[in-house]
Amino acid sequence: MKICEPKSDDDFKKYYELRWKILREPWNQPRGSERDEMDDSAMHIMVCIGDEVVGVSRLHFNSDEEAQIRYMAVDERYRRKGVGTMMLEELERRAREKGARHVVLNARENAVDFYRKNGYTVVERTYTLFNSINHFKMRKFLDE
Repeated sequence: MKICEPKSDDDFKKYYELRWKILREPWNQPRGSERDEMDDSAMHIMVCIGDEVVGVSRLHFNSDEEAQIRYMAVDERYRRKGVGTMMLEELERRAREKGARHVVLNARENAVDFYRKNGYTVVERTYTLFNSINHFKMRKFLDE
């Protein structure tokens, strides 16, 4: 497994395909709903095994001190094998390098324990996506 950045059109096609497949398709959301206006200015990473993309995530900055992780998705066949932790550590490293003091994210309810194990704490319950997925704002201070 290795972390890489999508560079080519083919890379981005695989990147967005996994993002849609994991985060949108199960709730019958259309293709394109896995993207937003910040994608062009964000940092994107993916975990690859050969030519296969098995994990994707994105980092952007809300302020000089606050970075945000969004759209973290891991292929179901590779969950609980370190892919998510690998991406978190890389995005946190990049956030720290750019001067962030903390990272925030909005975790789906079923992922809260994963983020807790990686040093994040729940700040508040935020919203419900697709009328069924509760989200919680979580934060990690990078000096810890």
